[in-house]
Amino acid sequence: MNAITIPAPKPAGRTVPWNKGKLIGQKPPLKLKEIWAIRIRLQLDHRTRELALFNLAIDSKLRGCDLVGLRVHDVVQGSHAAARAIVMQKKTQRPVQFEITEQSRDAVAAWITTAHLKPEQYLFPSRVTESPHLSTRQYSRIVGSWVGSIGLDTAAYGTHSMRRTKPTLIYRRTRNLRAVQLLLGHSKLESTVRYLGIEVDDALEIAEQTEV
Repeated sequence: MNAITIPAPKPAGRTVPWNKGKLIGQKPPLKLKEIWAIRIRLQLDHRTRELALFNLAIDSKLRGCDLVGLRVHDVVQGSHAAARAIVMQKKTQRPVQFEITEQSRDAVAAWITTAHLKPEQYLFPSRVTESPHLSTRQYSRIVGSWVGSIGLDTAAYGTHSMRRTKPTLIYRRTRNLRAVQLLLGHSKLESTVRYLGIEVDDALEIAEQTEV
């Protein structure tokens, strides 16, 4: 008579956590050398659309949904890319301004010319017919390809890495939280502190440099 093996019962209450094996928490910003490594790679590969998207993502500090929703007239004045732009944030319904550096203006202008875009069109049209513009999911995949191309862990970085990059660099150089708050369009300074991941040591260092 053959023996019958009865599987052991699974321990009660032992469900697999949703984040098992995943990296959670804030996505780190890019370092200056990483920004240039990606930028140069895109330039060498003549990836005009992605270079414009990358440069504008860094400069604008916009959330992914606001970045992909930009229209040409949002960043162009007359026949030239603007030095500054203002958009309404979808999440907060508050306007936010951002600068567009010369190299970003050049990249945006080159992309608009290459794609033959008109002022009312989306700046980054989707190549998928169902979507009028690049989706946040597509943008996320593109960001993954950027960081992966320079040897970074694609699981550790995301679209918020792009939004956090320039504010983090500005804060590290100036320690000006109010300026970063305005650039990010945060209504509360506490939100900016959490967003930048400022540690107690940073706060104490600022306090030590402030005489009253």
